[in-house]
Amino acid sequence: MQVVRPTTDHLESYIAALERGWSADNLRPEAAQEELASIRTDAAGFLAGTEDREAKGSPITLPDGTKVKRLPGFRRWLWDGEFCGSINLRWQDGTPELPPHCLGHIGYAVVPWKQRLGYATLALAQILPEAKSIGLPYVEITTDLENIASQKVIVANGGVLVEHFTKGPQYGSKPSLRFRITLV
Repeated sequence: MQVVRPTTDHLESYIAALERGWSADNLRPEAAQEELASIRTDAAGFLAGTEDREAKGSPITLPDGTKVKRLPGFRRWLWDGEFCGSINLRWQDGTPELPPHCLGHIGYAVVPWKQRLGYATLALAQILPEAKSIGLPYVEITTDLENIASQKVIVANGGVLVEHFTKGPQYGSKPSLRFRITLV
């Protein structure tokens, strides 16, 4: 499995995953349909939008419907001959801190039919050098208390638990964990 920049060569397989009901956004069920509509309207624009290091894209819609300014970032796809999932990196220029509405620097999701193959662990390992290359001294990643699989992925990549916290109301006020991975 490798982490790849999304291209037209990967798009058909990505569309198939969305059509099966998968979405990297597990908090907004409508996100898969929104992405399919975006691809149908302008596939090239959709692919270009996966790389937005200047945060020029549209605002982000949070789970409660609130819209917030996009952060600089990019998305990569997990690929093993077909689409397996996605991982994204986001940051604020000049600081490792994130605004309160952004729970972590990195988010990832593996399609259900490719889970438990170690792909998330490999993807996180592959994205960390990119985080370091943009100047981040560390990344923070959050996960729900019950998401043991994600906790194992983070710890396998050097993650250290830094706090138990409660997500803001826009995320359902759920208890969560924040991990930090120091980039060396």
